[in-house]
Amino acid sequence: YCPYFFCFQMELLEGASGTITCPDYTCPKKGQLQDHEIERLASADVLQHNKQLQFEREVHRDPERTWCPVSACQLVCPVPKESSSKPLRVTCPACQHHFCSHCRSEWDFRHSCSLNGFVSSLMYDSIKRCPACKILIERNDGCAQMMCSRCRHAFCWYCLQSLDDDFLLRHYDKGPCRNKLGHTRASVFWHRTQVSALFGKSFSFLFLFTAVMCMMLTASMPTFR
Repeated sequence: YCPYFFCFQMELLEGASGTITCPDYTCPKKGQLQDHEIERLASADVLQHNKQLQFEREVHRDPERTWCPVSACQLVCPVPKESSSKPLRVTCPACQHHFCSHCRSEWDFRHSCSLNGFVSSLMYDSIKRCPACKILIERNDGCAQMMCSRCRHAFCWYCLQSLDDDFLLRHYDKGPCRNKLGHTRASVFWHRTQVSALFGKSFSFLFLFTAVMCMMLTASMPTFR
């Protein structure tokens, strides 16, 4: 067995979805917990909490669903597909509350989505929407690699391309976003691994140290054209 210890219940409480694997990148067993093992080891409350977090994450990332803003209701309501370009009225099927698809404030015939106008004036400047869950994100300065605090989606600030599978940030090596990262690659990589560790995706210290050192050496090497 792999000697690495980790709290799988914390993985579940933080919303882990799919297969729970050993967080040690160098695990020789490539161990993973099967569904029947998780159900046997975790308490019913933890499993229910995990399912609720996964469901909430799905709703946040779905542009065609939103939560009813009435605190006593909180039903998931369907959102018209065309609402991505303009604010529309959404009616909750349960409590019949009418609200704006963009700002979620109460809707009436005089409704003017002030949030939409505010965003349009600052869009592509300091405020953008997460490409995955559409939440508003403000960037003051610094790194162009963004990570949404709601759905944990990583993306490029300039072109909104996904960086979820680009852990080494090769996106900034070529194309229109070349050399626009804003920080040294090593510092951003180290920060991202720390953030990922908080989200239950930790790696071994040996792997982190080796990867960071390799990138620092690569960055210091001259480029021949």
